[in-house]
Amino acid sequence: MLWYAIASLTPAALLGLAALFGGPFPLLGLMSITVLVFFMDKLTRQLPDTTSTGRRLSLVLAAVHFPLLALGVWALGAHPALTLIDKLLIFTGLGLYFGQVSNSNAHELIHASARLPRRIGIAIYISLLHGHHVSAHLRVHHIFAATDADPNSARAGEGFWAFALRALRGEFVAGWHADSRHRSRAPARSPLSHPYVAYIAGGILMLITALLIGGFKGLILYLCLALYAQLQLLLSDYVQHYGLRRAPQSNGKPEPMGAQHSWNAPKWYSNAMMLNAPRHSDHHMHPARAFPALRINPTHMPMLPHSLPVMAVLALFPPLWRRIMDRRLAKWQNPA
Repeated sequence: MLWYAIASLTPAALLGLAALFGGPFPLLGLMSITVLVFFMDKLTRQLPDTTSTGRRLSLVLAAVHFPLLALGVWALGAHPALTLIDKLLIFTGLGLYFGQVSNSNAHELIHASARLPRRIGIAIYISLLHGHHVSAHLRVHHIFAATDADPNSARAGEGFWAFALRALRGEFVAGWHADSRHRSRAPARSPLSHPYVAYIAGGILMLITALLIGGFKGLILYLCLALYAQLQLLLSDYVQHYGLRRAPQSNGKPEPMGAQHSWNAPKWYSNAMMLNAPRHSDHHMHPARAFPALRINPTHMPMLPHSLPVMAVLALFPPLWRRIMDRRLAKWQNPA
């Protein structure tokens, strides 16, 4: 688990130091989650096999997330000594960290079988004003991924910005309907027990907390950080499912989710930082499998030409993205 811990905790430590002390740390914090990851991925090596579930690291990352978020809001909104450049570097670094590491960790936790880790994962998503993603992910995405019924599965030829506008609204509504249908099949419950009550109430509590920590400026920057982290998650969904579709069967239902229905990225260090989230095919086939046990097979799984963070940057430019990906998509959608 050593490389997973190094890759995921190093940026958190540097960004925490940046928020407290400024100096060289804002630049080092940003570089640790961008430049360092890019060059470490260039090294030819594999993550070692391990029998660990990774749960201890997930809980450590969760324990780091909440104070780092509070510290970031305070630094951006109320720190008396940071320069504008410092704050720009810290904002960018924190947005990337929450979007790539905290989101990946929350995703791991909401798939846990035990109640406490699941609730911690939900709390992380709520802290980024994205609590409804839990319902959309578990009750919609894992059932309808790679079909048009899933708002978080991008269509062939769909640019990221069009996808993001559709998915931001679509996953909120789809998650709500899925939770409501699920509750309708159970014994009568109080309306206050609907998960969306916790998502919305938790979000309001986070807004009040941000205002108390960083003032009005801190509140605005917290909203921007949360949106930045949400866009990072949507970029991951966009990249990992772009264009791939499950064929309809004779009964009208889509074929079972297989290795060919998700894009994967083999780069070792970014995989370690994101807790193997780029090993996406295996996760969809085995949702309960812990992140250290996820496997990748370049022969049977669609592979991205670069790491997930690099592909997310390319996705911001739809014409460039389509030039790189559409011929690869055609290969997997129309195998010879």
